[in-house]
This record gives sequence, C-alpha cells and structure tokens, in this order.
Amino acid sequence: MTRSPINFSRRYSLVLIPFFAFCFVAKAQLSTDFYKATCPDLFKIVRREVQNAVKSEMRMAASLLRLHFHDCFVNGCDASLLLDGTGSEKDAGPNLNSARGFEVVDRIKSSVESSCSGVVSCADILAIAARDSVLLSGGSLWKVLLGRRDGLVANQTGANRALPAPFEALDSIISKFAAVGLNVNDVVSLSGAHTIGLARCGTFRDRLFNFSGTGAPDITLEQSMLTDLQHLCPLTADGSITAPFDGKSADLFDNHYFQNLINGKGLISSDQILFSSDAAVTTGTKSLVQSYNSNINRFFADFANSMIKMGNISPLTGSAGEIRKNCRAVNA
Repeated sequence: MTRSPINFSRRYSLVLIPFFAFCFVAKAQLSTDFYKATCPDLFKIVRREVQNAVKSEMRMAASLLRLHFHDCFVNGCDASLLLDGTGSEKDAGPNLNSARGFEVVDRIKSSVESSCSGVVSCADILAIAARDSVLLSGGSLWKVLLGRRDGLVANQTGANRALPAPFEALDSIISKFAAVGLNVNDVVSLSGAHTIGLARCGTFRDRLFNFSGTGAPDITLEQSMLTDLQHLCPLTADGSITAPFDGKSADLFDNHYFQNLINGKGLISSDQILFSSDAAVTTGTKSLVQSYNSNINRFFADFANSMIKMGNISPLTGSAGEIRKNCRAVNA
C-alpha cells in the first residue's frame, strides 16, 4: 500500500514491519506502550512536529535520522548528543558543523512538555523522530520501543573514537559496529540511510583528486560523477558545500542507494567500499548490497530491524539518568 502524509509529487511505498519479527532484540525494560497512560498523544505530537519540519526542509528527515544514529553509538541511546556546553558531543569531529536538527528536537520537546510535562525523555523523542523521518520520506514503519531515560554527561572523546568516519576502511567500520552489538548486516542496512540526505565536500573531496595519497582520483568512482563532483568541489572550494548521497532521489527513502554502489556512484568512500573493496567480498557486504538492490522489501525489513537493534544500545532505564526538561541541559 502507499501513504503520503505530506503532499509529495511522487508515490511513496510503505512497508509495515510486523513487530513480532523483532521481539528478540527488545530490552525487557523497553516497550512500545511505555507512555500509553502517561502521555497518550506522544506519537501524534512527534509526528506533527517532524512532518512540519520536513515540509519546511526535506533534508531535515535525514538530519533527524542521523542524530539518533550518532547519539546511540556514544554512551548508548541516552540523548547525550543533545547536551550543550564544554565537552559537548556536538563539538566532536564527526558532528562539528555537521550534525543538525537540534532546533527541531527543541520544538518537539516543547510540544511534548506542554502535553505531559516531565514524562518523556529526549532519548525517546530522538528514536520516534528518526522512525517518523524514514516514514515521511517513503520508507518503512516500525513500532518504536520506549522507556529510555536521558544521560547526565556528554562524551566528546567517545564520539571522536566510536563514530564511523567517511574515510575509514571497511574492517574498521565493522569493528565499530560490533563494539555496540551490531553485525555486518546492520552495517549495510543502516548505511542504506544514505538513500536520503546530503554530504559536505569535505567528506569526499579526497576521492576526487588525491585518493589515499595516490595523486589521482578514486578509481572506483564513476567517471561522469567524478567530473561533476570535481566541478562542484574544487580544491579551492569551501568544504561545507553539499552534494546529495543519491542524486536521482535525494529525498525519497528507497533502495536506489544500493544501485548507486553497484554503478560506482557511492558518494563517500565508506559507502562505496561496501561493494567495491576487496573486503566487501570477504565480509559479505557486497552480496548484501546486491540483495538489497534487487529486493526493496528485504532492505526495508532489515533496516527496521537494525534500527530497533541500534535503539537498544545501552539504554538508561528505571532510576538511571533522568527525564530532562530541556534536551540541551541536565536538570538543575
């Protein structure tokens, strides 16, 4: 079936993911109905605010999805990424001048607080907003497990160490995923989030001129795309100029990203190596890319499964942490 919460000009395929298929990853402390009695309108509120944000800027869907990813890989899914101040994860290399959407999270939190004050964590808001961002971009729908609490400290050092970088080798990326309990299947399915969004020139310009110190471009980059990117991102240009991960459907959550990899049109190195590197064969990422390219329903199902697994990385529950009043600061 199709659903179009926003008046898109294209048809967006929606795959409903049966929740029972993912029960094995659930933490006992988290549940889909955690706020059923204490904040019954939570999902409506978050959906409305995310929809408004995406209407204003389609790129925001990718930005909100990325916030959840970058939060969960550091200290677990505890909204530590949202904290301002000295040592903020926002100032870590992978996030500085890159992570965005914090103002949208602020608006969601404000609306939620108006309905049910002091009840819903910022960590849970990130998880719901990420799911809704995928859905509103045409992707799959899954039930979000809830009950996380918010962390009390940021971990800038951890963010610099734990988050995969666009220049890293595949073995290193797989190791970083494994460190938080995710496997090779999760590496490839979650990388498929790059079917939407933009990347800064600074994250891929090395591929265009002097790849890995060779003095030449990355040979795995398709020639016409290489030429276009060299014009967009010359060596003298501002590294903050952006290009779409998927030039043909930058705002649509589909499986075209995997076709791009097969055609040598992955934008950043850490994407293209999933198909083109020697390690792609030995680790199995190449066969997964091929499978997701030929079967969008498998990609949608595996992506939802991986998102649920990622959302269960070391959550704070019970009396641990707190429910922040302001996502940017711990409670006084």
